[in-house]
Amino acid sequence: MEKAQEIIRLEDIFKIYRVGNQEVRALDGVSLSVFRNEYVAIMGPSGSGKSTLMNILGCLDSPDSGRYILNGTDVSEMDDGELADVRNREIGFVFQSFNLLPRYNALENVALPMVYAGVPAGERREKAAEALRSVGLDDRMDHRPNELSGGQRQRVALARALINSPSIILADEPTGNLDTHTSIEIMRLFDQIYRNGNTVIVVTHEEDIAAYAHRVIRLRDGRIESDTEHIK
Repeated sequence: MEKAQEIIRLEDIFKIYRVGNQEVRALDGVSLSVFRNEYVAIMGPSGSGKSTLMNILGCLDSPDSGRYILNGTDVSEMDDGELADVRNREIGFVFQSFNLLPRYNALENVALPMVYAGVPAGERREKAAEALRSVGLDDRMDHRPNELSGGQRQRVALARALINSPSIILADEPTGNLDTHTSIEIMRLFDQIYRNGNTVIVVTHEEDIAAYAHRVIRLRDGRIESDTEHIK
């Protein structure tokens, strides 16, 4: 049997914040590996370190110490410009608040990461249209975010996350602003994305959302409390 390819490796990651005279260990020696085409949920109560971990996994922040190997590259000590390049190439983000640009229509929002990647305009439009079709928004390409429902906006965000064929899809509370019915629809899309061969990491505090994942990592006080797999 072919060995799974490691796509993320964290080695003894520390992140410490100083609040007044107090030292807060947001991450206190976290080590973990994620393999290609895994579907992982990261859970934990408020203050557990899950947001800090997400920011480091997403190259939005750097650890104070420890190593982060992303798809074979050590990103632990990269500067902001280098991290921005890695983010655009390796990571597709999906946020609770969608993070769509209000003046741009759905097609333009989805195409945006390709602008930074230097993809020609015609190719951008073609790929963005295909991505929107893949999430069921064929008829909403010219609509701006304020003309779309919450679920439709999250579908646009999903299409945008996939557009550069990233190594991982990283979602932060992706159903936090959605009703139950729409949340189920969005999580079915994540399942489809996973089945298409993508690596998916979802940060959530909701047990029913984490249940869609095949592996659940629970944090407490900046440390991994448990790391369990369940086969579906």
